[in-house]
Amino acid sequence: MLDFFRHIHHWQNKLGQCITGIDGLPALGLRLYLVPVFWMAGSTKMANFAATAEWFGNNDWGLGLPFPAALAFLATATEVLGAALLLLGLATRWIAIPLSITMVVAAISVHWQFGWQAIADNSAPFANARVAESADKLAAARSLLETHGNYDWLTSSGNIVVLNNGIEFAATYLLMLLALIALGGGRYVSADYWLGCIFARRFCPQAKS
Repeated sequence: MLDFFRHIHHWQNKLGQCITGIDGLPALGLRLYLVPVFWMAGSTKMANFAATAEWFGNNDWGLGLPFPAALAFLATATEVLGAALLLLGLATRWIAIPLSITMVVAAISVHWQFGWQAIADNSAPFANARVAESADKLAAARSLLETHGNYDWLTSSGNIVVLNNGIEFAATYLLMLLALIALGGGRYVSADYWLGCIFARRFCPQAKS
């Protein structure tokens, strides 16, 4: 048994050595995945800034946050600038910090009350009472559409679902950003890496060798 685990450990180390040259790809993948997420979120806020600020501050149907215009501006700027910097792999660790904060705020202030799931699925783990109730509502909606609508056409782009709006997506993006704080922009595939090489050669001549 011990020999078995030694072999596994040996080949695990070999695998690590094999991917050394491409170990920047996971960071690149995370960055490119998050770019459209934050660009869409930020550009939508920017195009509808007055409505966004009103939603941030309204106590009845919004978030009821203080200083709504300032917070809306900070969130918008962080997401738009964050998307651009993630695309370039520039200041990756630094921009991942405020982006992580926006995800924490979004998870707590917008999504927390709805539980975990983003899309209601009664058979999935962490299904709360709200999700359980959605099954009957979804069945009723399907029945109405099958009876009174062109159901095949309506579902030709995908199944009809109930949006639960839980913290699932915000938590997933937060974990991806935390990974980028640890990984950085990625070796060979980020502006951070190449700028680091330039500065190392300029300020530490021995690094040229």
